[in-house]
Amino acid sequence: MGGSGGSGEGNAALAAVIHEAGCSHAALARRVNELGALQAEVSRYDKASVTRWLQGMTPRGRAPQFIAAALAGFLGRPVAPIDLGFPEQPQRPVVARALTYCDDVGETLHTLAELGSTDMSRRSLLGTVPFVATALMDPQRQWLLWLLEEEQAPRLAAVTDGGPVEQVQAMIDMFDEMDNRYGGGGVRASIVHYLSTQLVPMLQQRHMPVRQKQHLYTSAAKLAATAGWCSYDSADYGLAERYMIQSLRLCAEGGDRVLGGQIFAGMSHLATSLGHPAEGVSLARAGLATAKSAGSSLGLMRLHVMAARGYAALRDSRQATASLHAAGTALEDSQGSAEESPWVRFLDHHYLEAEAALVHRDLGEAQQAERLATASVRANGDRRRRQAISRSVLATALLQQDRLDEAIATASNALDLLGDVHSERSVQALRDFRGRLAPRRNEAIVRDFERKARPVLGAAA
Repeated sequence: MGGSGGSGEGNAALAAVIHEAGCSHAALARRVNELGALQAEVSRYDKASVTRWLQGMTPRGRAPQFIAAALAGFLGRPVAPIDLGFPEQPQRPVVARALTYCDDVGETLHTLAELGSTDMSRRSLLGTVPFVATALMDPQRQWLLWLLEEEQAPRLAAVTDGGPVEQVQAMIDMFDEMDNRYGGGGVRASIVHYLSTQLVPMLQQRHMPVRQKQHLYTSAAKLAATAGWCSYDSADYGLAERYMIQSLRLCAEGGDRVLGGQIFAGMSHLATSLGHPAEGVSLARAGLATAKSAGSSLGLMRLHVMAARGYAALRDSRQATASLHAAGTALEDSQGSAEESPWVRFLDHHYLEAEAALVHRDLGEAQQAERLATASVRANGDRRRRQAISRSVLATALLQQDRLDEAIATASNALDLLGDVHSERSVQALRDFRGRLAPRRNEAIVRDFERKARPVLGAAA
């Protein structure tokens, strides 16, 4: 929370960017606190803190990253800590390279192998890698340029029978099942190990049939995206972002637009959940542009829902409602999961119910949120992560209707589920509920819940 170092000569670079952004010192400090809280770092900066930074003090830890992210949000363009007069942060080269969508796919494979190796053997080096919202914009632009240039991209990339492609697909199916049942935290290490020690070296072989290699690039993209989701579930947001960016580049090599759209859905979810809903909407729209001619109604449904999530977080009820309607239409257009790409067969009307409940929650439409979250709880008995999230959303919907006893009981059920689920997304949903209890913290039932929740959710901010 405090600062370290400082020349005492003042920070003219920071002053210039704050002036350009046109934000008050109090607004900047508040946004820095909010961004830190979204990545599990509690800070209590105020306008006096900003004055100290302007006087030359460098804040500790990841604060320079959060200050840069806050100002980038105000300005609508990328800002790095070094642009603000803060010292360049020492970091492993792979951490920086993994934020880049590289033209040379061989370099992408090298980056992914090194990222995976560091992830497995020197985990502590990556544990504090920051999420950088603006870093998602260049990969989005590069992908859309590729999309324009790709005149004959395949609609649905069929998986060939036999050989390594079939074996890799079997591993993907197994990892997906474990992730859905138990959360990403428990399976992430296995995915990263298989991807970096088995699949990447396979792709680095020179003599492989072109069509087979294309399918394996698509499979590697899927596994890298899953590693990103699982990192997200482990609260390693910066690492999740890096895996997703690399997965998008591999997906271009495989030419699978359905999977490309799903990678954008993941990026959108990550950005919106970490307090960058405008970027979340932009990423969802890039996914829609990718998938609109790919023959996957279920894939389009998910992307419309991700757009709705972003619009709801922006409090744009009209656009959020329109996106939900488009998602419902896409679902109706689907011929069923058996006719769709393997990358979207997990999507169904229950998925739409669960995500729509989150949209209505954020719009303050409590009765709709309650109805949809209740349906999701009933439908997802064997999916513990989805159960935990939907119960937390249901608890919030009940609280919004001033049904405190029912809300606390439902949230307590969600809390019990978290003992068997390694999922930061589930924890995040319950923290959202706990935050909404703040005005009623003097009531005994609320104090009891907060005491019970503290070992799992941490101290309230």
